[in-house]
Formats: sequence, C-alpha cells, structure tokens
Amino acid sequence: MKAKSQARAAARLAAVQALYQLEMEGTELARLLDEFHRHRLGAEIEGDQYVQAEQAFFDDTVRGVAARREEIDALLEGKLAEGWRLERLDKTMLQVLRAGAWELMARADVPTASTISEYVDVAHAFFEAREAKFVNGVLDAVAKVVR
Repeated sequence: MKAKSQARAAARLAAVQALYQLEMEGTELARLLDEFHRHRLGAEIEGDQYVQAEQAFFDDTVRGVAARREEIDALLEGKLAEGWRLERLDKTMLQVLRAGAWELMARADVPTASTISEYVDVAHAFFEAREAKFVNGVLDAVAKVVR
C-alpha cells in the first residue's frame, strides 16, 4: 500500500475515533483536534507505532461531520431498515457511517468505490464481517443519493 493511501486510511480511522470521543464526551472541537494532533496521529501507544495520518484529511473529516451532522443523520436515517433509528446503532458504528456519508457528500475528489471500501475496512477494525457488510450497504445507498 502506498504511503499516501496508508496515511489517508489512518486519518479515516482516527477520525472515527475522534468523532466517537466527541459524541461520548462532548470535547470542544478545537481541543479534540489538538489532542489528536499531539498525542494520537502517528504516535506510539502501548508499544504499537501508528501510521502517520494525513492530518488535513483527518481535520476535514472531523470538522465536516461535526458541521453537517444533522444533514448526515437525516440522510443515514432514511437508509436504515424500516423501524430502525440511529439511536439503536452502536456508537462506534454510527461514527463510521457518519464519516463515510460525509466523505461521499463532500469529497467528490475521492472515488465512490474507494470511500465505501475504506470505511468497510474501518468497520473491520471494530466489528465482525456482518457489520462491515452493513456499512457497505448503507454507504452504497447513500452514494446513490449524493453522487
């Protein structure tokens, strides 16, 4: 894998983690970004060296999701099975879907298939294959609307 694609994949994973922290703790956005810049992106944590994330892409994703959250959530809600609501989703799953939907909406420079594939990979970091397929299905449905 090329260094740029690794850095972007690391940025997506970190963005999901930052969005989770934002959701759970309500950390002020500038402080949250600063914390990730200084302590998480490309850092060594518990003996594991993390790939240096593409910081601008990370920032763009976190800020973009935060700014357009209501619009993103309305779009996602419409793609869930009947009777399902976003509140029923695992909080990490929700952040994966929000970040993926935002990227499909706002980053036309990234091919649709790449965005969906990358967020399926992010889902695999946290979940089993069934949940990753769910991410694929929801983001594919979102792409059909926004692309």
